[in-house]
Amino acid sequence: MFGQLLTLLGALGMFLYGMNLMSSGLQKAAGNRLRNLLSAMTSSPIKGVLTGLGITSIIQSSSATTVMVVGFVNATLLTINQAIGVIMGANIGTTVTAWLISLLGFKTDISVLAVPLMAIGFVLSIAKREKYRNISEFIIGFSLLFLGLSLMKSSVPDLRETPEILSFIQQWTGYGFGSVLIFLVFGTVLTLVLQSSSATMALTLIMMSLGWIPFDMAAAMVLGENIGTTITANIAAAVGNPNARRAALAHTAFNVFGVIWALILYRPFLSFIGLIITWLGYHNPTLIDYSATIEAGSEQSVAALYGISMLHTLFNTINTCILIWFIPLIVKFVSWAIKTKPEEEEQTIRLKFINAGPMSTAELAIEEAKKEVVHFAQICHNGLEYIRSAINAKSENDFEVYRKKLVKYEEIADRIEYEIAAFLNALPQESLSDETRRQIKATYKIIGELESIGDSGESISRIISRRNIHNKQFSAHHIEKIDSMLNLIDKAYIVMIENLSADHNGAENIMHAMDCEIEINNMRNELREEEILKIESSSTEYQSSVYYLDLISEIERMGDFMINISQALQHNK
Repeated sequence: MFGQLLTLLGALGMFLYGMNLMSSGLQKAAGNRLRNLLSAMTSSPIKGVLTGLGITSIIQSSSATTVMVVGFVNATLLTINQAIGVIMGANIGTTVTAWLISLLGFKTDISVLAVPLMAIGFVLSIAKREKYRNISEFIIGFSLLFLGLSLMKSSVPDLRETPEILSFIQQWTGYGFGSVLIFLVFGTVLTLVLQSSSATMALTLIMMSLGWIPFDMAAAMVLGENIGTTITANIAAAVGNPNARRAALAHTAFNVFGVIWALILYRPFLSFIGLIITWLGYHNPTLIDYSATIEAGSEQSVAALYGISMLHTLFNTINTCILIWFIPLIVKFVSWAIKTKPEEEEQTIRLKFINAGPMSTAELAIEEAKKEVVHFAQICHNGLEYIRSAINAKSENDFEVYRKKLVKYEEIADRIEYEIAAFLNALPQESLSDETRRQIKATYKIIGELESIGDSGESISRIISRRNIHNKQFSAHHIEKIDSMLNLIDKAYIVMIENLSADHNGAENIMHAMDCEIEINNMRNELREEEILKIESSSTEYQSSVYYLDLISEIERMGDFMINISQALQHNK
């Protein structure tokens, strides 16, 4: 018995690992397509539902889809209204797993094909093209999933040899509607523990197909699984912004509402499922005598499996058809339940988009990082005005105010660079495509250059501090020329941020950045030559000229960092 339990746990682990591997392979193979699909098909609730259904059907994980959606809401890539539609579709898409298990995992012994498929997967894994390696990951994951399912079925104790198990389970089934609630809670808790509604569904189907639990109790477990699966998105959203938490709460509210109406209409709903299965030519699963031993693979067992799969699909489809018309009302409810705190509105200088927890869809996480980099660049751009104000300060007290702000911005730049890098480092490398790895490598380069721009602001403040210590001043001509150079830096900032924000950076975009760099370099050279001539003719105060030239050089360095960023984007293409 203990050996069977260990085998069951190992088989469950193989099932979960296979599903994760299959999902990861598909995400890497279709990462860009999934991103484009998500951004293109969320303009209306119906398109959002179709998007969620399609993505979840492909990657076989509603948890991955909902966590991705929460992350995208946190990154303002999706509104709450759009997110709710995608989540509704994800709930329907996850029912595909139950049908795959019912059709392939029980009726036929798919594990017979699993080993040859793994051989094909191995051959593809050593291919040079990344596309084939990603497909091999999917094939091996698919094989492990069904091998795990086959082992789970074989490791479950035979009721004819251990009838005491059935008597133990039957103690839970003798409380009428109370038993329904018991199994609903059991399904919820099991999904919370396993963090996978698909794994819980597989265990439910196995227990029912072997006669451990009757159809109505298995149906109650399925309803519980729909509540338990929402916990993953809520965990991811716990450290996110209010909108991310609202999207996760909407997922919970959607599923809880569905469970409530399903419980109110429980018996009629099961009877309706029974009629559909009968119409398809199988036994009515609600009329099967589960007190007798049911042979795995028998017509009765198949009818029960199809019945649960049909219930899972219809439950989520009906729930979506009802609630899709009430999305604005759901948004109002979650906005009322999760209010924005004043300090959350004021905290603009912080990570804004990648604070919604770890992404289970690593291929899609790069979108959040990209958005955060743009935010980082905008923060650096805001610091330019403090540089201008520090240079133009009329008194030591005024300068000190702006000096402290520039020091603060340098510290902010250091922190943001570190946190973005930590986010990228946390992404599982094995789940990333080569293209995404190139994007991440370019992002490391970009955030390093942005941090250097922050350093330049503090360096400029130190130059002015040294000037003030020696009681020197810039002439009106110096201030005018510095201001002209800062205008060029401002222009370069705008071009750089446009390049960072663009989906594609063509030759025209990089040329604009290079034109800005050439203008900055030319002005730096002109101003330096002009000032050196003045020093040679003794028409200017030498020490003031030194601070002026140092300042001009530091401003020009900011332009160098900006062109490096645009070039990093170009080389990534």
